[in-house]
Formats: sequence, C-alpha cells, structure tokens
Amino acid sequence: MSSTLLPSIGHAASGATGTIISTLLTYPLDLVNTRLKVQRQLRSDGAIRPEDEYDSVLDAFVTIYNKEGGASAFFAGLGADLAKSAADSFLFFLFYTWFRTHRLVGRKNLPYLKVLEELAVGASAGACAKLFTTPVSNVVTRRQMANFLNSASSPTSSSSSPTSPKSRSPSPSFAETVNQIKKEKGGTFRGLWAGYSASLVLTLNPSLTFFCQQILKRLIIGRRREQNWDDPGAKLTFLLAATSKVLATSVTYPFQIAKARMQVGVRGQQDDENKKGGQRGGGGGDGIFATLERIRRTEGVRALYDGIGGELLKGFFNHGTTMLSKDLVHGLIVRLYFFILGLTARWPQIRARLVARLTEARRKRMTMSAEGLEIRVGRGQKFVEDVLGGGRKLLGVVEIKD
Repeated sequence: MSSTLLPSIGHAASGATGTIISTLLTYPLDLVNTRLKVQRQLRSDGAIRPEDEYDSVLDAFVTIYNKEGGASAFFAGLGADLAKSAADSFLFFLFYTWFRTHRLVGRKNLPYLKVLEELAVGASAGACAKLFTTPVSNVVTRRQMANFLNSASSPTSSSSSPTSPKSRSPSPSFAETVNQIKKEKGGTFRGLWAGYSASLVLTLNPSLTFFCQQILKRLIIGRRREQNWDDPGAKLTFLLAATSKVLATSVTYPFQIAKARMQVGVRGQQDDENKKGGQRGGGGGDGIFATLERIRRTEGVRALYDGIGGELLKGFFNHGTTMLSKDLVHGLIVRLYFFILGLTARWPQIRARLVARLTEARRKRMTMSAEGLEIRVGRGQKFVEDVLGGGRKLLGVVEIKD
C-alpha cells in the first residue's frame, strides 16, 4: 500500500499547489461566471431588475468595478474558495492517483486504462472529493452573490441608488453565511450539501477532462517517440490540459448551471416550490435532473448555457495553469524526496565527516590559541623592556659595567 500511497500524496500535494495558483489568477472570472449562471433566475424571481443584469463578461467586470467598490469586489469569498479548491484538488488527485495506480498494477504492456475504466476512476475520485468540499462550495457561491444582490436595485425601492456605497450592506462572514444556508434550507445536511447530486454528475467533468487529456496525449505524443509520456514539456502540458478542459466543460455545463442555482437558493423560487410541492427548501428543485427540466421548460434550452463563454475561458486558463504548476511542483517534490532519502541513507557517513571536521576545527582553534598566547607573551616582554629602557634614559641613570 505504501508503494502507491506515497506517489498519490506527491501528486495530491502538487495538484493542490497548482490549484491554489490557478485559483488566485482566475478567481475574478469565476465570480463573474457564477453571477452569469444565476442572473436569469434572480430576475425571474424578482431579486434583481432587468437593468441590473450583465450583458457579457466584459460588462460584468466593468459594472462590478464601478458599483461594488473597485478591484476588491472581485475577490469576495476568495479565502474560502482557496481552501475549498486546495482541499478539492488534493483529495481528487489523491483518490485519482491511488485508484488509477491500483488498476494499473500488473499491466506492464498497457501503461494506460481503458476508456470506461478511466471515466470510472475519475468519477469515483471526484465523488469522494466533493463529499468533503460541497459545504464550503455552497458558502463560496453565496458570498460571491452577496454583493450582487446588495448592489442591485429592488423593484420596490427604485429610489435608492445602486451605485451608492452606503446603500450596500457589508458582506456576510463565513459563519453568518453558514447559518443563513441552514436556516433557509431547513437543516445542516439539506443546506450545506445542497447541490451534491449535481456535484456527483459533475464528477464526469474532471474524469472527462483527464480522459480527453489522455486521448490527446496518445494522439500527439504517440507519434513523437522522442518525447516523454510523463513529461511532454511545459507548452504541450498547458495546451493539452486547457483543451481537454474546454471539451469536458462544453458537455457538462448545463449541470453547472443547475448546481449554481441550487446553491444560491433564491427565496422566491423556494416559496413557489413550497406552495406547489408542499416541501420545505426547494421541493422538486432539490434534484439535479428536476432542476434541469424546470429550467428547460420555463426558460428554454438557451438558459442552460448562460455564461458558457466565460466558463470556457476560465477553464482554459485555470486547468492549463493548474496542470502546468502541478507538473513543476511535482518535479520539485520528487527531487526533494530523493534528496532527503539520499541524506537519510548516507547519514552515518555524513555524521562521521561532520564529527571529523568539528574535531579538526577544535584542534586548530586550540593550536592557534596557544601560538597566539606565546606571541602575546613575547610582545609583552618586549614592551616592558622598552618602557624600562626609556625610564632609565629620562632619569640619567648610567649603568656601570664591570
């Protein structure tokens, strides 16, 4: 087990580091994409007015900057998202590498999994990771939407200025957001794990991503015998990862729309569903497929792809940066591991050398001290003789020689 666990931890740690770097770089775009996914629902439920909607990704950036306090508005909820992304990535790479390594044991002639096995391994790893990170994901989504809802003008209070900083209430803290979710959804599990069914379906996204990446790698590297399968180079790694993410996101994007809406939990939608279904906290909207069908029926197929352009752009740079950073960090971890391993194996010899050097240094120090003392004594004697000689001359004392 240790033979597969150590490589898994190495990939997990490097993957988490790469995810943190890519999240820092692409978080403003992620915040904009979240709002684009749910603004149609917010308008239909009366939470925002039609003029509060964003026309495009660029319009969203300009509006947020002007209405919500400048550049800092693009990083609302960043701390929680960094923690969630790092944990999500660490757990996914840990489970993915561990599951995949176990499946490849004993396959010397086939260094990769079959299609269905690759998809199953990715989906299983994603499901295990999302089980732990869905609560934080819910909080991040709510905090990303908080300033949007606060800055938007209510239809019933159009006299208030949406651009005025004083008209916005401060963003809720992490704990306040958790309590709000639990209160609205009617319980800890029902609230904090809202959208987990969508997350299970969306586990196909990373598995499809890695599947596409493996296929592209076989098509490209398979024809270039001079390139290493595990290290195709920085440029090719980025392009393979980014392209595969775009392909996977195009397939699973409607489920991301449904997940975002389930996590936001607009009050108007919940009240309508409560009246129709007699259930608290979302009724028929609790299921991912029921949410998809409701969106298609009431808003059309086009609503399932709101903001897909920004999501594809984010996926291209985010996943490409993640995998490039992961490979670089993983290489450093491997080098550090073997360096420490080498030091550990050679520790007796190194310790003997250090002891010998310390002993020699002490001997030289003692020798130099003795020689220095002898020199100082000689200098002292000469100084005393010079002083006595000068005194005799001053007093006019003449030595009588026999």
